[in-house]
Amino acid sequence: MTNSQNRAADFHNLHASGCFVIPNPWDVGSARMLAAQGFQALATTSAGFAWSQGKADNRVKLPQLLDHFRAITASVEIPVNADFEGGFDIEPPGVFDNVTLAVETGIAGLSIEDSTGIEASPLFGFDLSVDRMKAARKAIDESKTKVVLTGRSEGFIVGRPDLAETIRRLTAYADAGADCLYAPGIRDIEQVKTIVKELAPKPINILVNGNFFTVQQLADVGVRRISVGGALAKMAYTALVNAAKEISELGTFNPIAPANPPISFDKMFA
Repeated sequence: MTNSQNRAADFHNLHASGCFVIPNPWDVGSARMLAAQGFQALATTSAGFAWSQGKADNRVKLPQLLDHFRAITASVEIPVNADFEGGFDIEPPGVFDNVTLAVETGIAGLSIEDSTGIEASPLFGFDLSVDRMKAARKAIDESKTKVVLTGRSEGFIVGRPDLAETIRRLTAYADAGADCLYAPGIRDIEQVKTIVKELAPKPINILVNGNFFTVQQLADVGVRRISVGGALAKMAYTALVNAAKEISELGTFNPIAPANPPISFDKMFA
């Protein structure tokens, strides 16, 4: 097997039992920093990467994103899951073509979401969403890369927090070939329990971008995978903006006083 196939196999194995955290770097430096902390896998963040390019989320073009995937996977030795947004096309044939390109970058996993970006109709129709997932599954199967496919239903973060509809969609995505299921935006542990129960034995990913769950709480209810989305990138950029604001407005440098941590970043990247 190729190195990419080995990583994909390792990523599948991580989903087989237990619970693991998959933090989200936004560039090569943050990927290497997180890998050095002992995490078993990483996941890209569309928001964090877009911000690093001076763009809003979902405004990065496909070629640039594919280059980003290549850079991140080449920078670490652990599996990398790709935030592939909506597959960069609406229709299933386009999703198929784009997933085919994505799995050639060395990623071990890839997610496809069902949000449209349109406020009035924030989710793709049910049948179209299922067909899009089938197209992604077909692309992965034909590539023989064994990349882990994650099906995402975005209702809870686009103003449609309907648990029954979310479960209906995730169930259909599982039937369409998704290996892992993900409904970002859920913050109620009872709802998490319901999703885990209703979709068993498929592994469930939960987004934790605030202090509302612990790893142990989610592990106890059967969650397999925990991601943080753009939260780490947001923390980093918030610290930068706050420090720069104090320097600019007050002429003081208090925020950068602790900027000499015991960790040597030069040694980390050597």
